[in-house]
Amino acid sequence: MGVQIIHKCPVCNRQLTVRRMKCNECNTVIENEFIFDKFMTMNKEELKFIEVFLKCRGSIKDVEKVLGLSYPTVRSKLDKIAKKIEDKDLKSKKKESSDDSKDELKILKELEDGNIDFDTALREIKKMGEI
Repeated sequence: MGVQIIHKCPVCNRQLTVRRMKCNECNTVIENEFIFDKFMTMNKEELKFIEVFLKCRGSIKDVEKVLGLSYPTVRSKLDKIAKKIEDKDLKSKKKESSDDSKDELKILKELEDGNIDFDTALREIKKMGEI
């Protein structure tokens, strides 16, 4: 059995990046920059809460009974997890937007340096919007 993957640096507490994965059966190795899904970044307590919440089919009263918590506490935990998920979605969208801007600047720099012509630059930037 494997060890649960960590997603934050134990030194600076910043997000880690997975760069290599390997199949233990056929030894296939895949290298890239993989991102953590929002649920992989949840701590054990949050995952346990989500599990109980789902098993209770979203009934806060049932979650209260199973975990022995008050309504405000259950509600607070639920709100914190929802906010964490929303924050991850916002950060992901901001990063995508930032990556697009960097690509556009790179194309404009190539145009400025004379490495590509105007039509090629325009075509490349339009292509980025289609993806």
